Amino acid sequence: MPFTALFLQQTDIWDLVSHSSWLAYGVEGILLLASLLSWTIIFSKLSSFGSARTSDRRFLRAFRKAAGLEAVMVASEQFRPSPLVAVFDYGYQEVSRQVKARGNIANREAISRSLQLGVGEQVSRLEQNLDKLATIASVSPFIGLLGTVVGIIRAFQNLGSAGSTSLKAVGPGIADALIATAVGLFAAIPAAIFYNHFGHVLKEMGDRMDDFSLEFLNMIERSFGD
Repeated sequence: MPFTALFLQQTDIWDLVSHSSWLAYGVEGILLLASLLSWTIIFSKLSSFGSARTSDRRFLRAFRKAAGLEAVMVASEQFRPSPLVAVFDYGYQEVSRQVKARGNIANREAISRSLQLGVGEQVSRLEQNLDKLATIASVSPFIGLLGTVVGIIRAFQNLGSAGSTSLKAVGPGIADALIATAVGLFAAIPAAIFYNHFGHVLKEMGDRMDDFSLEFLNMIERSFGD
């Protein structure tokens, strides 16, 4: 019979957990907190990205149907969660400044730069807390490995103290090692999966904002063309 099956058959896993060392509890507690933080960020980002993408699609439809910038500005108020609205605001404010000062568009390059500033700000806002997911994904396995090493050391210490090779002697240390490994993976795997997923979503949204900037400039050409 494999050792793991024999170990589980002859021991009460909950009893072993209850006799874990304080260091093992500390490692597992850190990993559980990291996992809780990870899932909090994941659910928050799923909600915010989903809302932003839906608002982007609706605003883009309204933008393409609008007769001019003023009509878009009025319609944009109902799509405020949309990153595209924030980018539009940057461009619209620059257009308004130029029109107010000169009566026409004098510097299209300044409008383009304003749009890019809006894109950069929105990308930075959407990226918030993704670095924490990356940290959890990369660090948690090593923290779990620390708990594994501590558990193995404890198993050998108990083995030496007991003077026998019984599972009762090595069980608590092995339990510490296995649990630390499992909790470390439990924290790291979802964080890594969703970090990569959100990275793809963010790239898609960034590309959409860049494309929208070009559409905005096209509207300016149509509205204020020479």
